Amino acid sequence: MTISFKDKVAIVTGAGGGLGRSHALELAKRGAKVVVNDLGGLRDGTGGSSDAADAVVAEIIAAGGEAIANGASVTDEGEVNAMVAATMEKWGRIDILINNAGILRDKTFQKMEVADFAAVMDVHVMGAVNCTKAVWEIMRNQAYGRIVMTSSSSGLYGNFGQANYGAAKLGLVGFMNTLHLEGAKYNIKINCLAPVAATRMTEDIIPENMLALLAPELVTPGVMYLVSDDAPARQILSAGAGCFAVAKIIESDGFALMPSEATAENVAANWAKISDMSENMELMAGGEQTMKFLGKAATLQKIKA
Repeated sequence: MTISFKDKVAIVTGAGGGLGRSHALELAKRGAKVVVNDLGGLRDGTGGSSDAADAVVAEIIAAGGEAIANGASVTDEGEVNAMVAATMEKWGRIDILINNAGILRDKTFQKMEVADFAAVMDVHVMGAVNCTKAVWEIMRNQAYGRIVMTSSSSGLYGNFGQANYGAAKLGLVGFMNTLHLEGAKYNIKINCLAPVAATRMTEDIIPENMLALLAPELVTPGVMYLVSDDAPARQILSAGAGCFAVAKIIESDGFALMPSEATAENVAANWAKISDMSENMELMAGGEQTMKFLGKAATLQKIKA
């Protein structure tokens, strides 16, 4: 079955280059009307220019598609709201939001200024919050929405020198998890992408002879599925070099202690049982963990529910 975005309207942030550009071009190729958002700043978030977004729009129009450029900073709630209002005025709906905009300010935590931590959190987390908040009511009212957060292996697994970036990227997974619960009945599906690609964000950390394998265009097919009509929900899709995998946050079955035995020493003594992953599970909401713990404790203490 061919995935089409005919009559759909999409906003892609950070779409002036790299992954965002690739996503925007493919959406347009498949029929979407696209808002190409890009502040046009440097990799660390400084500066600004409309040239990059304008160039992507020109590519889309030259290929017969529809697109408009927008230079809103995702960290500026007013500018984001104005972008969404302009989109609604022009096309009357918003079906897809890809939160792709990001910056890097890499340093070891010891050398990192708190301001550099805050700036990365602001763009990645609050940028996604601002854009998602601006389209949320629209998607609820039309009973349709597809949103992608851009996470990272740095958030899922850690990466030296990226405490700020990793914290932001895992934060987006938590954001997704709750939005999934709140948006499901309105047919709003939210997923996370954890990409690896040869972009200006990675050009100096990936060996040059490997860069050709990591074209952004080899990540974008996964994103197209995540924003399609038949998209899954609440998934973390890892993607790079044409490879795709799903990452999960799982929890061991656990081990219960009687209240009189719940000491640090007994946690240590039973660590092998506590950390045994042979019967792991994926929890779909925080309350499921609470109910699991209550069930184990009640069973141990012979308390009837």
